[in-house]
Amino acid sequence: MKPAMAQSRKNAPKGGVLPLEQYEPKSMLHAGETHVPRSRFPLIDFHTHLTWSGELSGKDEVKLIEKPEELLPVMDRKNIHTMVDLTGGYANGLNESIRLLQDAHPGRFIVFTEPWWSKIEDPNYPKFQADQIEAAHKAGAKGIKVLKILGLYLREHVKTGKLVAIDDRRFDPMWEAAGALNMPVAMHISDPEAFFLPIDRFNERWEELHAHPDWSFHGKDFPSNRELQEARRRVMKRHPKTQFVCLHVADSENLAYVGECMDELPNMAVDIAARIGELGRQPRASRKFFDKYQDRIVFGTDAVPKGYETPQQVFEDALYEIYYRFLETEDEYFDYAPSRVPPQGRWRIYGIGLPEDILRKVYRDNAARFLGLRA
Repeated sequence: MKPAMAQSRKNAPKGGVLPLEQYEPKSMLHAGETHVPRSRFPLIDFHTHLTWSGELSGKDEVKLIEKPEELLPVMDRKNIHTMVDLTGGYANGLNESIRLLQDAHPGRFIVFTEPWWSKIEDPNYPKFQADQIEAAHKAGAKGIKVLKILGLYLREHVKTGKLVAIDDRRFDPMWEAAGALNMPVAMHISDPEAFFLPIDRFNERWEELHAHPDWSFHGKDFPSNRELQEARRRVMKRHPKTQFVCLHVADSENLAYVGECMDELPNMAVDIAARIGELGRQPRASRKFFDKYQDRIVFGTDAVPKGYETPQQVFEDALYEIYYRFLETEDEYFDYAPSRVPPQGRWRIYGIGLPEDILRKVYRDNAARFLGLRA
């Protein structure tokens, strides 16, 4: 045996097996690296979580994750003019979110309201929820956030019983109220397709699902990804005067399907939050998608202050620099998250180098139009 080979075997892990979590390959590709510390134009981050609400608990209160004064320095460094706090809660919780963020720092923060899911058993729920949207609008809420609670968690008895369908008619008055008040509906439905498959050796998100087993929707009574997508599609078709922003590119792993939906539904737009990992590994298809739907794509990150368990979403300088690099450069084969190991899947991404006219729309103009802000 050659000395070099003998030394290699001596340094190999016991049994010749390397645990996957210890595998951190270093790329040998000699590719250009562009540092983009600030976005080319001031932007609106349409998708952040600065507060958490009671969700299915029914508590009309919110928890502020980090004080605005701690967020503003990062915003200023990264050229973020406005952040949209989607999970602003409802009732008293919503009022608190608006007071702490939107009222305290006008123009820098925008707050959305959420449906009061725990009231679903109330026989007057359809009218109650529509009235809540009107009250939220009067209080200052600029839009509505629908978490994947609808379709995957909300049940007939809130936490038990049959899952409530996305296109359940009880929500029709809410969708109509949103349209009448020009409040965009930011809607998260479904998740990556791998979350609906067995967590086995064929699942490309094996590590992510092992880190977050509660993210798996395989088996039980969960609908499939396509069933969830089609239910939302029916809602958007039924309410053409309501502006829907389908979060996470709606179905970022199937841009052909998303394009089909957008061609059919003029009231459908998308954000790119937490999905540059998918968009960046199909750069040619993504660039065509941005070219075609440039007036209906908004910038978002899904940023969460101190959200260290999901490094692709931690609110910090590095997160935004990766988004800017993806959108503004044609760099090749770089990390999609500031993390030691790729957190969503073991691949890297490529930049799509958007021209300035499209960048302006994606960074700010499209979101400003949906939010009713001045040009």
